[in-house]
Amino acid sequence: MLLMASSRLAMFSAWRCQRPFVGGILAALAGVEMFFSGQLDVGNIHVQVGIEGLQATIIPVLMVLLGILAMLMPVHRIFYGVIVLVLSVYSLIGVNLGGFFIGMLLGAIGGILIVAWMPKKAAHATSQDPAEAPADPAPVEPAPLVPGRS
Repeated sequence: MLLMASSRLAMFSAWRCQRPFVGGILAALAGVEMFFSGQLDVGNIHVQVGIEGLQATIIPVLMVLLGILAMLMPVHRIFYGVIVLVLSVYSLIGVNLGGFFIGMLLGAIGGILIVAWMPKKAAHATSQDPAEAPADPAPVEPAPLVPGRS
C-alpha cells in the first residue's frame, strides 16, 4: 500500500514539473476568491448592480477555467497567462475591486508565473556543452545560376 502511494506521488510530481502548476493553481484560487467576494454582503453593502452582476460571475469562472487549462495544456501557457493577467487587472472594475484586491493579486501573480514558466527540456537543450556538439558538415558549393554552365 505504501509503495503504491509513493509511486502515485512520484507520478504526480513528474506530471506537476512538466506544467505551470503553481501559476495555474493561483489563477484558479483567484477565480474562486473573486466569485465568493462577488456574492458577499459586507454589512449593508452589496456591490453588484446590472451588468456588473454578470461580470462578477463570468470573470471568476474564466479565471478558474484558464488556470486549469494552463495546467492541462502547457503548450498554450503564454496565451492563457496573458488572458489571466488582463482579467486580473479588469477585475478591479468588474468584480468588487478585484475581489477586494486579494483575487486580483492572486490572479496577477498566477498569470505572471504561467507566462514565465518554461519546460525543462527547452532549458536543457540550450545548455549543451560545446565540446559535445556535433561537428559541422562539409560546406556545400552553391549550384550554378545558369544550368549547364559552371
